[in-house]
Amino acid sequence: MAPAPGTTAGAPVRRLTVLYDAECALCTHVRDWLLRQPRLVPLELVPAASDEARRRFPGLDHGATLDEVTAVGDAGQVYRGAAAWVVVLWALRGYRGLAHRLSTPKGALLARGAVLAAAKWRAGQRQWGGTGYRRAEIERGGAQRLGEGRWSGDGWAYEPRLGWIYTGPGCADGTCTTG
Repeated sequence: MAPAPGTTAGAPVRRLTVLYDAECALCTHVRDWLLRQPRLVPLELVPAASDEARRRFPGLDHGATLDEVTAVGDAGQVYRGAAAWVVVLWALRGYRGLAHRLSTPKGALLARGAVLAAAKWRAGQRQWGGTGYRRAEIERGGAQRLGEGRWSGDGWAYEPRLGWIYTGPGCADGTCTTG
């Protein structure tokens, strides 16, 4: 569980800030789960590439934080990808033992596989119209952000409590094939 190159290696971690993609359903689900967990180390969850993240961490590549989960320790340690997940689990009361197992060479392979699986799922969500839209994709594809967690484009709208709903022509009168 080593911090990324160029960070403060060996400094104790007393607080972590987790940068997550606020426009990704999986990421916000994990954020909500983290907020419910008892912690041994305080966690702050901040949307990646937000004004707050840029203000707090001006030296980070904020574009990269949208693609790969990033955790920043209070002494400037930066953890990315699998290492970020391991250090976040380490901060949780019920998962510290798992974090220690995932920090072994064999455990690191499992942690990396989980991170790659999540990245693949997120990529599929962006490609197939899921909630993982990026601003450039929105501009190219015509989707529009309607408000907190709400999207619309090509006849489809995302409502956080309901999921994706087809609102195209014919559905208002109940004649569309999607019901």
